[in-house]
Order: sequence, then C-alpha cells, then structure tokens
Amino acid sequence: MLVFFIGTGRCGSTPIVEVVSRHRDVGFVSNFDDKLTYLNMAGRWNNGLHRLSAPRDPRMRPFRDRRRLIEFGRFRIAPSEAWSILDRQVSPIISTPFRDLVAADCTPWLSGRLQGFFERRMAAQNRPAFVHHFTGWPRTGLLHAAFPDARFVEVVRDGRAVANSWLQMGWWQGYRGPGAWHLGPLPPAYAEEWEASGNSFVTLAGLGWKLLIDAYDTARTQVPSSQWLRVRYEDVVAEPRKHIGDILDFSGLRWTDEFERAFAQYPFEASRVDGFRRDLDPASVALLEDSLATRLRSLQYTTLSTPASTG
Repeated sequence: MLVFFIGTGRCGSTPIVEVVSRHRDVGFVSNFDDKLTYLNMAGRWNNGLHRLSAPRDPRMRPFRDRRRLIEFGRFRIAPSEAWSILDRQVSPIISTPFRDLVAADCTPWLSGRLQGFFERRMAAQNRPAFVHHFTGWPRTGLLHAAFPDARFVEVVRDGRAVANSWLQMGWWQGYRGPGAWHLGPLPPAYAEEWEASGNSFVTLAGLGWKLLIDAYDTARTQVPSSQWLRVRYEDVVAEPRKHIGDILDFSGLRWTDEFERAFAQYPFEASRVDGFRRDLDPASVALLEDSLATRLRSLQYTTLSTPASTG
C-alpha cells in the first residue's frame, strides 16, 4: 500500500512520519537516498537502519535536519521528502509549483516517471506499506491520478503556530513579498487583506497557511473519503497512542510488540503547541486570529480575540 503524508509545512507531519516509519513493515525514501541522488539507490536497507537509529533530536530544526546525515555526531537514516532526487528522476514540477498540482497536470510522461520512481523502490524494499512525505501544496490531484489506490494522511496544525514557525525559517521568502515566495500570487481578496494589514509579514504568513488550507479543502473532494485521513497535530501530541494507532490502521499496519518498543522511545513534545503566544506579541496574535478565525474554528481551534472579519 502506498501512503502519502501531506501537510502545509511546519505542521508536525515530520515526527509523525518518522515514528510510523519505525514500523518494520514500512518502506520509504531516505535522506541518504536524497543526498546521493547520482547513485539512484532504491533504499533496500532504509527501514532497518532507521529502526536502529535514535529518534530525531527535538532540538534540531527539521529544515536543517534534512540537509544532514550526521546529527550531533550520530549517523542517521530517516524518511525524506526527497526533493533533490525527485527533481532529478521525475521533474521539478513536484518540488517547486507555484500552485497546487491537479489531475490535469498528470501527463502520461509525468505519470510514468512518478510510477517508475515509487514502484522501483516499493519492489526493492518489499514492505507491505510504503510511505512518502510531502509538504506545501497537497499535490493529491496529481498523485491520485498516478496512483488511484494510494491513501493520504493529512496532518493539520493550528495556523497561528504554522505562521509563527514560517516566520522563523531561513527558507521562508515571504519577507520579499508574495511576488517572490513559493506560493505564487495571492488571490485578490487575500491581497486586499494583506494591504489592509499594512503589509504585515505576520499576516502574510497567516494568509499563506489559509491559502494552503483552501487548497487542501478542494483537493479532499477529489479523492474518495475512504482514502483520506485527516489528523490534527495537537491531538496526536495529546494522545499519541490513539492517533498513531489510527494512522497505522488506515495504512494497513498492525501495532506489534516491536513497534510498541520503538513508539515508547519516541518523544512527543507538547511544549510548542502554544509557542506562538510566547514568540509573537499580542498585537501580532490578534492580527492572525482576525485573519484566520473562520478557518481555525472550522478545525476546532479556539481563539482569544474577537475577529473583525470572517476570512
């Protein structure tokens, strides 16, 4: 079974993918495969090496972790979004689109490249489930067209926390304005909202999250409901055993004694759930809540301020 884990980025999907990938029956593309793209490795030993490695150190920021095979002196194999090897062996359309990728983008040539990429690795690793992690745009229209039986686990996180995290990331180009970032132009209503905020970068980060959530809401309607599971990061942190168990069931995997031992070693950090309230001043939090209130409440997040708009 092919299972794609998807989310906006900085949504908590990385630790979820890493703990699920500690299951003996899971295959994946590793950071090692991605770093050494010219070797075109199929990752036959990825699962075993990942299970032997320690869980990711929570002090490491994921954008740095993806660039390293050594973490605080440790050699480490872990699941990767594999942008470099996908660019090389499939197409840069996967990693750098300015809009979501839909079924119409899945030309026969691109479908063949995608299928060849994943099927070769699935065959070589020979595991009941093969997982892959994508952040940013859903891309599920394209992926579902290429793999009609694939399943999708969408990880959602509070948009205020996502926006706060984006503002701290070295790769976030929002400081150059929406004409230069990775999400393409803002829709007219969102462009007006950004202008009304005085071109606030905090507001722009929130609008980026809202833009992606819009895309996920649309993408979800194009995939059978039985093939799509949405989980909130905050719920996983609060009750990891329950929600990781739900993900395993959805992925056709059993909770074994061996997985229990691996799960027990994995740290789920709750300290950053409301970290945006420490990192942002009250006025910035109010800006985010004003912009995101409707979306936040639809996802069952509570807000402290009364919104002036319902965007």
